Amino acid sequence: MTPASLPVDPFDLVIFGGTGDLAVRKLLPAMFRRYLAGQIRAGSRIIGVAREPMGDDGYRVLVREALGTLADDTPDQCKAFLDLIAYRPLDARKDEGWSGLGELLGERPDNIRVFYLSTSPDLFVDICERLGQLGLNQGASRVVLEKPIGRDLASANKINDDVGRVFAESQTYRIDHYLGKETVQNLLALRFGNALFEPLWNAGHIDHVQITVAETLGLGRRAGYYDHAGALRDMVQNHILQLLCMVAMESPASLSPDAVRDEKLKVLRALKPIDAANAGQLTVRGQYRAGAVEGQSVPGYLEELGEDAKSDTETFVALKAEISNWRWAGVPFYLRTGKRLPERVSEIVVAFKPVPHSIFEGSAGPLVQNKLVLRLQPDEGVKLWLTIKDPGPGGLRLRHVPLDMSFAEAFGVQQPDAYERLILDVVRGNPTLFMRRDEVEAAWQWADPILAAWASSNEGPRPYTAGSWGPSAAVALIERDGRTWHEDND
Repeated sequence: MTPASLPVDPFDLVIFGGTGDLAVRKLLPAMFRRYLAGQIRAGSRIIGVAREPMGDDGYRVLVREALGTLADDTPDQCKAFLDLIAYRPLDARKDEGWSGLGELLGERPDNIRVFYLSTSPDLFVDICERLGQLGLNQGASRVVLEKPIGRDLASANKINDDVGRVFAESQTYRIDHYLGKETVQNLLALRFGNALFEPLWNAGHIDHVQITVAETLGLGRRAGYYDHAGALRDMVQNHILQLLCMVAMESPASLSPDAVRDEKLKVLRALKPIDAANAGQLTVRGQYRAGAVEGQSVPGYLEELGEDAKSDTETFVALKAEISNWRWAGVPFYLRTGKRLPERVSEIVVAFKPVPHSIFEGSAGPLVQNKLVLRLQPDEGVKLWLTIKDPGPGGLRLRHVPLDMSFAEAFGVQQPDAYERLILDVVRGNPTLFMRRDEVEAAWQWADPILAAWASSNEGPRPYTAGSWGPSAAVALIERDGRTWHEDND
């Protein structure tokens, strides 16, 4: 067994926001899958905390429903897992309920304690201060903060300062679940474990990089949060910038937590500024209107917000970023993300420069750039697009085809969900795949001027039809450089 697959020491996982969407859809099923894998020892507990008045049994019913067919297929293991579940009702800003939580955790003082704050960021400080008052920040206690950390640099600094008065930096885990995805970690293996790629991983051989995170969903249950955040805060400032860092960073001296995070920080600090002077040329923001996604009619953003709603919140962002260092000078990074797009897909595309001279006749067909495509979701895997000869007689014809490795097919196993890996990394005390405070600050330092430029602009987000790939200006952003957004059938 590898170290990452070994059982972890007994722990108490306390999920604030334990009845919320993230807990129900992701966190609780992730913990059940790790339980089925034998990684959660007897003596561990999973404790939901939320305002809804219910007891342990009521919460176990909710958890059982969240596990769905996975529990149907494993009834005995499900029953044993539910015995680990407890619930405590409390409001983070009220006194009632906190003593009960403290008493419950005090029953097993030797357990590792993980406090997962699956709540609005404006509750982070209140919760941490209460935990500190109860002495629950001592010993092997850790706190997990969901993104985004604040709305801008100033608010992020305040949250980090206030949380830091209760939990030390070494106890604080700022989670970005994209860093737990198998393909993202495989990027390190591809780059630094193969002599094939690293000599080519620079401006001399790479033409450009694309990072796309596309969603088919609309607001769902997140309307209140999303309309105050928007796509740049929700996705670009954290997820997409972290992916950019993994692509662009220099080789760390080792895979120790700070060695990896030091290299990511250098990338963030080397990003060229985007501000009022150039945001109009380098960024596109959009907001979806009514349309059709996956064959179903869907309402527009304002209709989802409610009757007579008005909002300039962006649901789509495309931008062109550049990194000012020797490795990446002159290589554009095209980033895009949005809601109500045609398909759910997250991928990184590394496009290599075309061959400098073609020896083939025009009748052979065009020479297409080599591309390395890393698919994060769905169907995690790697494709390397190459030009080969089309088989058969009758002359030489060129064809663009992929060397395709699906992780599920290649390894014959279902890849763990990112949250499965990351939560157990917190239990183990391994912060490698979590953001350090200075990373968060550097990301906001780059994002803040973009937000300020949009706020001072007379133009709102451009409309786009749900089910399309965003405003036409997003296509123009890349095509005026003589490039196109990647499609899997290129």
